[in-house]
Amino acid sequence: MTTAELNGKLRESGNKSAARKIRREEFLPGVLYGQKDNVSLKVNQKDFGIIMEKYGHNVLIGLSLEGDSVPKRQVILKDFQSHPLQKDWLHVDFLEIDMNKKTRVSVPVKLLGHSPGEKLGGLINHAAKELEVECLPGDIPDTIEVNMADVQLGDVVHVRDLSVSDKVEILDDPGITVVSVYVEKVKEEAPAEGEEAAEGEEAEAAPAEAEEKSTASK
Repeated sequence: MTTAELNGKLRESGNKSAARKIRREEFLPGVLYGQKDNVSLKVNQKDFGIIMEKYGHNVLIGLSLEGDSVPKRQVILKDFQSHPLQKDWLHVDFLEIDMNKKTRVSVPVKLLGHSPGEKLGGLINHAAKELEVECLPGDIPDTIEVNMADVQLGDVVHVRDLSVSDKVEILDDPGITVVSVYVEKVKEEAPAEGEEAAEGEEAEAAPAEAEEKSTASK
């Protein structure tokens, strides 16, 4: 698992007005859910944004907080809030983890390369973009990869087909579809109104003609 370092400070828990003031100072308010205690904190918004942009949400962070009783805590991202219209972060929650105990996290699924089926008109359906895994924090994979060069037209890759380290257990149902390559069915065009009427007349005329022939033969 990718690791990063982040510094911050303890803060007093407050209301929305206090949180806005922290953000104006270019800090990001947050909460650390620790092994033995929960603490309110603030971290540099720019530094946090760089980590997220570089490593993504699935990163192990060595968090050092000024004024904390613990020099450094190993944490992962628990939750966050971001601005709906801007790139700004609004709030972040960290979860302290024990490096010697297994933990459960969601890991993104990454598609590598292109399927040969795409050249034949196939479309890619990336159905499962994240999977839940259980393992020691140091063994958490950055991504679970699928080599699309091996996925032919009409193929379906399920969870059970994925290859991960024997130190990592995927908790999702083995039968879940991760990605498939398919050809979109072309819908038959409905006949125009005039064509439908003509077909109806022909269908009605057929029995009538058959009846006339039958009468003539008698």
